[in-house]
Amino acid sequence: MFDQILGLPAHALIIHFAVVLTPLLAAVAVAYALLPRWRANVAWAVVLLALAVPAAVFAARQSGESLKAARFSTAEGEMAARISTHQSFATPLLMSVLGLSVAALLLVYATRPARDSVGRDRFGRAVTVILSVLTVALAAVSGYFVFQAGDSGARAVWS
Repeated sequence: MFDQILGLPAHALIIHFAVVLTPLLAAVAVAYALLPRWRANVAWAVVLLALAVPAAVFAARQSGESLKAARFSTAEGEMAARISTHQSFATPLLMSVLGLSVAALLLVYATRPARDSVGRDRFGRAVTVILSVLTVALAAVSGYFVFQAGDSGARAVWS
């Protein structure tokens, strides 16, 4: 399933979704967390990206494993080391993106007023602040791991 798309290695195509959408989720989630005036305008983007990004990163990880098994299972030396370095960022990226997605979705839910209140956060200001800090921190972690994964992958291919 994650091996080829139209005869091309799927990984080379799928990674672009993860590399583009992960920083986009991080940026939109940080904007949502830090700029309350923008919340009504970007909530939909946070929700959609929070659902799409983990799927994109998971697909990139699985397609990378398929590519390694199909074409690089016998790689040795420096190439094997570069592939191993690149592969080492896949799981931390997936976990950080999952964490960011959950935190961002919880933040959106927490900042939507309950039906019986007008203009107030659903669980109070303290919960909103905690979720905002967590969202910003996980956005930074996700940004770090997507950069490392992308950089190490590019170095493995082009060095």
